[in-house]
Amino acid sequence: MVFERVYNAQLSQASYLIACDHAKVAVVVDPNRDADRYIQAAASHGVRITHVVETHIHADFVSGARELAHRTGARLYLSDAGGPEWTYDYAQSAHAELLGGGSTFEVGDVRVEAVHTPGHTPEHLTLMVTDAAAGRAVVGALTGDFIFVGEVGRPDLLERAAGVAGTMESAARALFRALGEFKRFPDYVQIWPGHGAGSACGKSLGAMPQSTLGYEKLVNWAFLELDEDRFVERVLAGQPEPPAYFTTMKRINRQGPAILSGGGAPRPLDPRELAAALEAGHPVVDTRGASSFAEGHANGSISIPRNKSFLTWAGSLLPYDRELFLIAQGGRAAHTDLSKELSLIGLERIAGVFPASSLNELTENGINIRATPQLTVAELATRLDTPVILDVRGKDEWNSGHIPGAINIPLGALQSCIADIPQGSVAVHCQGGGRSAIAASILQKHGRSDVANLTGGYAEWSRTGHPVERPAAEDVQRQ
Repeated sequence: MVFERVYNAQLSQASYLIACDHAKVAVVVDPNRDADRYIQAAASHGVRITHVVETHIHADFVSGARELAHRTGARLYLSDAGGPEWTYDYAQSAHAELLGGGSTFEVGDVRVEAVHTPGHTPEHLTLMVTDAAAGRAVVGALTGDFIFVGEVGRPDLLERAAGVAGTMESAARALFRALGEFKRFPDYVQIWPGHGAGSACGKSLGAMPQSTLGYEKLVNWAFLELDEDRFVERVLAGQPEPPAYFTTMKRINRQGPAILSGGGAPRPLDPRELAAALEAGHPVVDTRGASSFAEGHANGSISIPRNKSFLTWAGSLLPYDRELFLIAQGGRAAHTDLSKELSLIGLERIAGVFPASSLNELTENGINIRATPQLTVAELATRLDTPVILDVRGKDEWNSGHIPGAINIPLGALQSCIADIPQGSVAVHCQGGGRSAIAASILQKHGRSDVANLTGGYAEWSRTGHPVERPAAEDVQRQ
């Protein structure tokens, strides 16, 4: 049996290519939209992709299952285990084969059995893999967002991302029961999860790429908690706010992602075109690092650095129904990669890319180049008369401690809450400085001129012994 884990670090997402090395055929599980990567992986092993399958309707990226099946001629397999309310709308038009608990299919000598494991989503399947050429025992489980290394999938997304009210507790109880039933499999079964550390699909995912069921039974809190009510309380407590674009991903993946038309490098923009876009108020995103943006950027642009969190904040802060204008470093190849990255989360309306090396040419077209002032913790501590201290961390981070007098608006909600920020100078901060740099750029774009980014953030503030406030327990419970 051929086995390859295909990992996308920006999505913290794992897909799998499993092949029969006798029949030279392969199945790909949970592919993202970068179809070329799976096709190249199959070619490197001398196999062809004949099956493509999904464990569930994803919320954090646009599924590539339909795309990959279309490009390779493979058979598409989708879950039918969630009942009529959680089926794939495009399954029939894509000629997909529907899977329920107990369904099986074979890829040469590789046998795959679907086990219904609801909780993260109602339709979630775990795929049990047997290498029939080696024996009859199950070798591993493709657990999708059911079991991670050291954690389990969050059961609150159906309510918080898909908008299905009142489902968190029932989903958590379904997850508890699914875990209990899954314990029947042997301890030696390998666990191949759909995400790694950094994913928003769980609270504290481990960094190891895989595990075993026996190991998870020993160390994973979700297996160790035997009381259902306590499990429900623990699995729902402390879940971070889901990125805003998760709602869009759920809708796209259920209705059916469009087949990509080809790609290639986005159109290069000249200074007049970008200046016109800025003057008209179109979304203009500077993808350079935060320090470069702070030193000088086009007035009216916002900063979303192209780092590991790029897709999270691009999906949360950028509109899906408007053309996007990008400022980026590098040449044609780098701009092509940038466009492909954005397509992973469905941001495809790229009007063009402007080279960051030509920023100064914008001044000749009436666009000012401005800086973002940086404020140290020591400076803020000596000038606490700053009218507004804006904390853009998540609610749980805020509850664990915050600067006295600060107001809290998580970064993902900032654009809709600009009017709620009092007038006056603003010192904006997060935990370490990454999110607040983005927030400062958004405030500047919306006309707030006296804005400074707190370098080091709350982590530096608390580390150096400055006063901290925490809300009372009863106030936290009322949130």
